[in-house]
Amino acid sequence: MSSHRTLAVIPARYASTRFPGKPLALIAGRPMIEHVWRRCQEARVFDEVVVATDDARIQEAVARFGGTAVMTSPDCATGTDRVAEVARARPEVDVWINVQGDEPLVDPDSLRVLAGLFADPEVGMGTLVRPLDAIEAESPHVVKAVLALNGDALYFSRSTIPFLREPAEAAAVKRWAHLGLYGYRRETLLRLAGLSATPLEQSEKLEQLRALEHGIRIRCGKVAGRTVAVDVPEDVARVEEAMRG
Repeated sequence: MSSHRTLAVIPARYASTRFPGKPLALIAGRPMIEHVWRRCQEARVFDEVVVATDDARIQEAVARFGGTAVMTSPDCATGTDRVAEVARARPEVDVWINVQGDEPLVDPDSLRVLAGLFADPEVGMGTLVRPLDAIEAESPHVVKAVLALNGDALYFSRSTIPFLREPAEAAAVKRWAHLGLYGYRRETLLRLAGLSATPLEQSEKLEQLRALEHGIRIRCGKVAGRTVAVDVPEDVARVEEAMRG
């Protein structure tokens, strides 16, 4: 365990327009939020793993499987706001990892890479990228990341970036897809939660651009893994199939 305290927070909201009660959806007999919590535990890099919710039903479900859930305001607009609300009350915790509650297949190895970025004292915010498949290049649903030589993000976009002026040069450029897991030092998280939306963020509908537009650097950890997110009820069967595979 590192010298700084690292805490994983799983934001879990009951009200979802496309899938109400999603964190409690049963996957292979267990609520989805439990699968996410167990994978955070498997990473073995967190001093604590906490679920942040606005609903007593989720809090009760977490208590039943032995986890800890804290109640947060129903007015939190994003998962980041929910993590920041927990962080405000915990000044002794330096590093905060925001783990999406709808990714029951999140890879413990990837969580280790993300937490490990903060061994560098210069890192205030971190995220993950994986190699971009050629078939994904044109899809606006796969967010692309362009990195500096030190691994800091230069930009994130739903467009195909970087543009290849000479296709023959393609082999020289590594293309990355963004994975929506984030880590923050406490002061960076609280600063970010207090900032208003920015033009590029609103244009691309990518929350991480708010950080870049305000000059907050984002270090990117490179991983091979990918996950299957649960957005709609039909995704449960896909996750169960992946678990069997």
